[in-house]
Amino acid sequence: MPRDRRLRAAAALAALSVVVAACGGTRTPGSGPDGGGASGPGGPGIATARDAGGVAGAPSGTPPAETPAAETPGTGTPPVGGTGSPAPRPPSGPYLVAGRYQPLWPFSDQAEADAWRATYQTGGHQPWHLDARQTALSFTQGFLGFGRIDRIVRSSVSGSHARVAVGFRPEESGRLATAAVIHLVRYGRGEDAPWEVVGTDDTTFTLTTPAYGATVASPAKAGGRITGVDESIRVQVRQPWSDRPLGDACCVPAGGEGHPWSSKVAFRARPGWTATVVAMTGGHVAEVERFAVTGVRVATG
Repeated sequence: MPRDRRLRAAAALAALSVVVAACGGTRTPGSGPDGGGASGPGGPGIATARDAGGVAGAPSGTPPAETPAAETPGTGTPPVGGTGSPAPRPPSGPYLVAGRYQPLWPFSDQAEADAWRATYQTGGHQPWHLDARQTALSFTQGFLGFGRIDRIVRSSVSGSHARVAVGFRPEESGRLATAAVIHLVRYGRGEDAPWEVVGTDDTTFTLTTPAYGATVASPAKAGGRITGVDESIRVQVRQPWSDRPLGDACCVPAGGEGHPWSSKVAFRARPGWTATVVAMTGGHVAEVERFAVTGVRVATG
């Protein structure tokens, strides 16, 4: 991954102000990674960006430990991209997370995750990979480019799975708004296995087409259901080694109660690798107010 992208993300993450929900307990909305985002009011509780780097796996009601406020790339601050540019050829070894989930961010296959793990074990390299909340924010702000979505509303960890609700605070309201609930899974076994984004959980904005894990070619059909008023849906295709969308389709008007929506997006992505399809809507109080992602495999030949 180009060094300038890592430097830009380092500056962005060092300046974040993150809200961590004060309520406890575990909430697991939706049905896992087979779909899109989540929306709804967030809980109370304000913390600093340093709080987001606390103990990985702490329940949302447990105050996390502090970490250094600013760190240079490679020592603790999530970069915009992954940990390095994958080889042009598709992965020859295992790439699915826990044998079933698509690796969306920040690693592209098991080899990349294992390479980071070795550097962490020998030199403490990039410890943020062990924090599900920092990984979720890096995915949202760095990879997807949603800079306004800068708060952690709540988080929960159950074994090797984590759910992190990310959102924002509208200027005219004191309540947090949840943009999506990000699903993460440890890439490998053990407490030093890094967290990997594998999808988002659904509520009022879903992305069910293409199906999770499907092999797709350009142009791809995207669709799902949405509840809202005067919505405008944009669809993008992304891969970790590009800081720009590899496909972009805008804008689909939508609204109503569980109303179906659909679009087509043309893209040019690296064949054989996982790609992230992201659908977003907003325009009422923020440019992006809700988003949904799914992981697909780019067709070869």
